[in-house]
Amino acid sequence: MKKFIIEKSDALSGKISVQGSKNSVLPLLAATVLIKGKSRLHNCPELSDVRAAVKILESLGCTVERAGDTLTVDASEITGNEIPQELMSEMRSSVMFLGAILGRTGSAVLSAPGGCDIGKRPIDIHISAVSDLSAHTRRECGKLFFAAENGLKGNTVTLAFPSVGATENMILAACTAKGKTVIYNAACEPEIADLVSFLNLAGASVRMYGNGLIEIEGVRQLHGAEYTVMADRIAAGSYLLAAAATGGSLTVNNIFPQHIASLIPVLGKMGCKTEIGDNFVSVSAPKRLKAVSRTGTMPYPGFPTDLQAPLCASLCRAEGDSVVTENIFEARFKHVPELKKLGADITVQGKTAFIKGVPCLCASRLNALDLRGGFALIIAALQAQGTSEIINTEHIDRGYECPEKVLTELGAKIKRVEDYG
Repeated sequence: MKKFIIEKSDALSGKISVQGSKNSVLPLLAATVLIKGKSRLHNCPELSDVRAAVKILESLGCTVERAGDTLTVDASEITGNEIPQELMSEMRSSVMFLGAILGRTGSAVLSAPGGCDIGKRPIDIHISAVSDLSAHTRRECGKLFFAAENGLKGNTVTLAFPSVGATENMILAACTAKGKTVIYNAACEPEIADLVSFLNLAGASVRMYGNGLIEIEGVRQLHGAEYTVMADRIAAGSYLLAAAATGGSLTVNNIFPQHIASLIPVLGKMGCKTEIGDNFVSVSAPKRLKAVSRTGTMPYPGFPTDLQAPLCASLCRAEGDSVVTENIFEARFKHVPELKKLGADITVQGKTAFIKGVPCLCASRLNALDLRGGFALIIAALQAQGTSEIINTEHIDRGYECPEKVLTELGAKIKRVEDYG
């Protein structure tokens, strides 16, 4: 087991190029299952979730090779249709393979997915999505068995909620289904557009209209393709908030600014100056941030739920009272008790966190309970007087590639060491 040792750091300053998107590369890897041949994906981050996805591909009969940030997947021969329980338990996104496995083999076997414990995230919407495409489901001995005896068939579907995962799963299942599929109330996150671009490059026929409408014309089969994964907008936003919290200046290069457009006005309210270019975003923060009266998470293009915890951490020392509302997941404030160990003054009522800015934070031993909450603890520890420890770093490693190296380059005092309890 590893832990982070973090000392109070001066203002983080510098330039970084952000990693490839964790939330994009996972459905892209799932999509390779549909391709009877080789696919090559560039800009793939070295993350534990990516390694878990590779294990799933290999369990299905694919061969996967990594060279630098490039993953080559050969799915010429698929020998299985079941994701082993131990791999399902490693990450929530394992359910993303459902649509692709069904599309390739006509059947699939899953168990309950794992990942971060941030509240109810039932896969019923995924089950409903593939059921609408003529897949039958039965539960037996803790497993879910899916089958489309006569092949998947296109349909018109309205999602009950614009779920990113369910949207991606339905796209994957519909690519090689018979006929046309129309999805209403679909999610429109940039990661979905990235998936669509890759699939179309591989011979699919998918159209996104940007208003929650997606149309898919089923094709007989897909062919190999080469593609570069988009930059990680959540990692970019996380590092920008870390720099802001420490009163620093940071430029994030090789990112599409529109992907984090909802963060820019929030940074402005915090007293930061921002600069936006064609492929970069820069932030320059005051010594002490200003409070933000009200911010709420929403589906894209709204403020992302994945940045809620980092935002809360950056507001702990802000001047005034801030209000942050979580509208996506009902249990995504598990970082709050840990922040309070540092002296943060935060009260959670229902889905809203009320944050009273304090003059200073004091170091403590902290427990990373989930991915984004874990990075929030890093942001808070960078501001805290003394030396803090963060245990269970494996949660953070699911979505941030070597964060200690990135932050050290920006002037942070952080290192990863063995945790002997």
